[in-house]
Amino acid sequence: TRLLSLCGALISGLALIIASFCNSPWKLLLTQGLMFGAGGSLLYITGLTLPPQWFTKYRALATGIAIAGSGIGGLWLSFATRAMMTSIGRQWGLRITGLIIIGICGPTSWLMRMRFRAVRNERVIELAFLRDCRFALLFFAALFGACGFYIPFYFMPSYSAIVLGKSNSWGTSISSIMNGTSIFGRVAMGLVGDRVGSLNTLCTMTLLSCLGILVLWLPFTSVGPFVAAAVIFGLCSGGIVSLIPVVTANIFGVKRLPSTIGLLMLAYTFGDLISSPPAGAILDKYGHGTSFTSLIIYNGVFLALSTICDILLRITLSRKLWEK
Repeated sequence: TRLLSLCGALISGLALIIASFCNSPWKLLLTQGLMFGAGGSLLYITGLTLPPQWFTKYRALATGIAIAGSGIGGLWLSFATRAMMTSIGRQWGLRITGLIIIGICGPTSWLMRMRFRAVRNERVIELAFLRDCRFALLFFAALFGACGFYIPFYFMPSYSAIVLGKSNSWGTSISSIMNGTSIFGRVAMGLVGDRVGSLNTLCTMTLLSCLGILVLWLPFTSVGPFVAAAVIFGLCSGGIVSLIPVVTANIFGVKRLPSTIGLLMLAYTFGDLISSPPAGAILDKYGHGTSFTSLIIYNGVFLALSTICDILLRITLSRKLWEK
């Protein structure tokens, strides 16, 4: 775990440093795109799998706090990098950001320790889990949830400028509001999950995220409902991110968490690929770049499918719907 996290810190930091010397799109794609993405994934998956191993009673809260760190880091580091690029240029902005990642994540990697050794002869990604109905439902809940999670973060700032006629800075503020409420939501949903059950909380938060998109964002084109939709989605969608590893640990055990999380990360990856790029194409083809109705429906359908999978998993585990 320490080595994996250290490699992630070095790869992602060096990716930004190397990208500062690139002057063509394909080089940036390889460095700031693929290389940085690979390093960031190593950091993220280690931070995702360790807290559930060390906590039982407050497992959801501990995981929520850990995952909230990624939101806090992304929030301040994006503003800091943008300010550095404005004041000292893109090259040095990227280099300093890369050094910050290495300087912070590198030393802290040595503090990480797994509580349980990996199960012998178990693959990093065990496809046999998909034969289990419970895991298949969890996999598709994560897949559809990831599809619905990324679209608002990408397109709500554009919506505020195109439909509401707001400035780019106002759109940036909406993005900050969503990130801020998502950070709070990850911690709060962890606290709630420890009290009423992580799967029960996941079902509720996914449903509320869906309602925020379809009930508040879809039918209205005014500022009030739009801001309310952004706040509700940011708050509730944090549970989609933080509760999946807790639900996985509770159902399949913490000793098998690394291999199960590895497969669920594939669901998140595919979810990202089939969410925002097709959503942009839908906006261009059916909305002609100005009408977001089809895009919002596309977003809501994914969240509805994720909610259905969560509920089916709840029923599969127990007919007592509010049993922890």
